[in-house]
Parts: sequence; C-alpha cells; structure tokens
Amino acid sequence: MTAAERTDARGSEKRRRAGPTIQDVARLAGVSTATVSRCLNEPDLVIAPTRERVFKAVDELGYAPNFSAKTLAANKSGTIGAIIPTMENAIFARGLQAFQEQLGEFGYTLLVASSAYRQDLEAQQIRNLVARGVDALMLIGYDRDPDIYAFLAKRGLPFVNAWTYNRDVDASSVGFDNRAAMRGLAEKVLEFGHKRIGVISAHRTHNDRARERLEGIREALSASGIGQDSLSVLDVNYSIESGAMAFRTLMEGSSPPTAVMCGNDVLAVGALDMARQMGLVVPNDVSITGFDDIELAQISTPRLTTVHVPHREMGQRAADILIGMLGGQHSGPSTLLKTRIMLRETLGPAGAEV
Repeated sequence: MTAAERTDARGSEKRRRAGPTIQDVARLAGVSTATVSRCLNEPDLVIAPTRERVFKAVDELGYAPNFSAKTLAANKSGTIGAIIPTMENAIFARGLQAFQEQLGEFGYTLLVASSAYRQDLEAQQIRNLVARGVDALMLIGYDRDPDIYAFLAKRGLPFVNAWTYNRDVDASSVGFDNRAAMRGLAEKVLEFGHKRIGVISAHRTHNDRARERLEGIREALSASGIGQDSLSVLDVNYSIESGAMAFRTLMEGSSPPTAVMCGNDVLAVGALDMARQMGLVVPNDVSITGFDDIELAQISTPRLTTVHVPHREMGQRAADILIGMLGGQHSGPSTLLKTRIMLRETLGPAGAEV
C-alpha cells in the first residue's frame, strides 16, 4: 500500500468512527445540505416528498445532528441539568420523572447526576454540567458553599432549588416547608399519647431538609411541654438496612421509644422489617412513621403512616420556573406546595395492649 493509499485509508477509518455526516445524508437523498438542515430543524417548510427522502436517508445512515455545533451557533444546548442526592431509592424518582416530562414538552433534554449527599461532589458536578453547556439547573435543598451560588451568578445561569421552601432565602425554590410538615406529623404522634420519641434521621450536615424535619419534631415536643430528653435521635444513611439497624439500636436502649419517627419512608420500611424480626407488633408495641409517601408506604405491612409530598407537582413546577427564567424572567418565583398527613396503620396509641 502506497503512502497516499494509507492516508486515504486512515481518513476513511476516521470518518467511519465519526459516523455519517450531513453531507452523506444530502448525497443519499439527492438534495443540498441546506435542505437536510431545513428538514431537521423546520420540517414544515419542506415539501413532503423531499422531506420523506431526507428522513429515509437519515434512518438508513443512522445520522445524528452535531449538537455541539448547534450549541455554539445558538449559545444554547437545549439541555437542563439536575443533581439529586441519590439514585438508590425512590425518594426523588417521581418528581424527577415529572420534571423531565415537563421539560420535554418544551423541547429540552435532561441530564442527571447524583451527589451521594456529598457537598464537594455536588459542587464538582455543578461545574461539570455548566462546562457541558446546560442552560439551567435544578438543585435539591439550599445547603451548599456560597462560592457555588457566586459561580452560578457570574455565569447568569438560571437555577431552582427543589424539595424545600423558605421564604427568608433569596433564591428561587419550589417545594414544601419541611419543618412545618414534620411538626404536623409529630403533633399527631403526640395526640396518640406518645411521650418517648425515637427519630431515625438522615445525616444533617449539609442537609437542610433533614435538619428542618428534626426541628419540627422538637417544636412539637416543646409546644406540648415534653422535654427534649425524651427524644432519641440517630443519624444514618438513607437505606432500608440503615433504618433497620437504627431501629434495633433505639429499641434495645434502656428507655425504648413508644414511637419511632423516620426521616423518610425508606428508613421507616427498614424499621418495620426490624420490628418484625424482633417480634414486635406495630403499632401495638411501637408506632412507626415515615415521610414522603412513596409507593413503599402504601404497600408495606402494616401500611405506613407518613407525610404525603407532592412529588410530581414539584417536578412540574420546577420545570415551569426554569423555562420561564430561560424565556426572560429575571428570577423565578418561589412556590410553596402543601403536604398532608396520611394516617394509616403504623401509628396507634401509646401503651396499647396486644
């Protein structure tokens, strides 16, 4: 093989790896590259027979437009980023699904990352998504380094904080008052006569939602004249296993609680499972509550008393806020959504007999 042939071969191999080009589509369809571009971007402006030839060529070749070039030309990527704390359970799934569906209605694609509840990792993911050209971001909660907020502000990048709401925080948010929601559930627990309360919480460092939920319980106890020494709190990772182990620890203490309030339904299901293993009848021997009202809460045995969070509405509203900001709104409005207590079978009177 001559040097020229080797050069041609390398060029052909490079083109093959790069995939078909718009020129390849135009050649196969017998049209100009301008017509191909018009078919892909404004198909209604192209007559049907030509449009059909172009789309047939696109399918045959497996052509995909170069979105990097389009991004440079339009200064928009058509993508929205979202960073959630975890993908290991269903806490954020329903809201994220609604968020994606709503963005899709406006032609946006969603990029998702998970921070594993690590503030440093979330900060790096924010920078990575911005570097990839996302047009906006959805973040969970308020807790992050002020430098990150400054970073976003310098770039004029729209963002919204979800799963939380605080009217005193100067940032667009859509969510609910975590403190008030958990306080309402704690008040219901106290109405059933419980005075020794155990709490299985997420780690509260860099997690404003977990801190606010615990503060809601503390406020309910104080309002009822019950001392904080009657409250036992364990911080754990969000998992069924962690909930189970924490429940055992609480119940094997010198003064076990008559009710265990969990920071979410995943922890509560773990607590329920451990209660069965320990031979405890819920709610006769001990009451257990959750938070979120995911599907697990509705099919657990017994069915879980919890706080219903409007996940889908939250995702839809978050998308609407970002789309509005991308459309020219200076800043998105903060939106407070309502939660409600789902009183089911795991909460009963303190000291009830089997």
